[in-house]
Amino acid sequence: MASETLPELSASRVVLRWLLPEDAPALFRIYSDPEAMKYWSSPPMTAEDEAHALLDGIAKGLASGGLFEWGVALQETGAVIGTVTLASIDRKNKRAEVGFMLDRAMWRRGYMSEALGALLDHAFGELDLARIEADVDPDNAGSLGLLERLGFQREGYLRERWRVGGGVQDTVMLGLLRREWRA
Repeated sequence: MASETLPELSASRVVLRWLLPEDAPALFRIYSDPEAMKYWSSPPMTAEDEAHALLDGIAKGLASGGLFEWGVALQETGAVIGTVTLASIDRKNKRAEVGFMLDRAMWRRGYMSEALGALLDHAFGELDLARIEADVDPDNAGSLGLLERLGFQREGYLRERWRVGGGVQDTVMLGLLRREWRA
């Protein structure tokens, strides 16, 4: 990708857009929530500087071509309520990993389903990927249910894959193929 930002992707109530420095307070609010971060592969943020470092990492990931991360913003207000990510992008093998985080105040309203739908349309269409993978804590019923409703299939269970905050976490691996995604 030759651009310095990502294309904007739209769904009915949300837009996926490039994250800006002024989005750092929203990112900090989202990524510092211990309940939202309970199943994440890193501990909650403790200072807003970490949100700025996240933005720097997103820009570097885009420059390297291995990570595309969008902010999920409400169509009506433009407020950032989460993120969606394609990571470990492998153009040769036409695969990537998906990640997502949503402000806990916005859970169970269908926003992430819309955001991931737009992301998957882009991944399987414009980016010509053939496979998207997800790595989810087996206790994260909300994320597992969302991915399965989108067509992801459980493909494996990896024991003691992550070490976060002094604990050990297992992983459920899921996959979705382009031919399985809705037209």
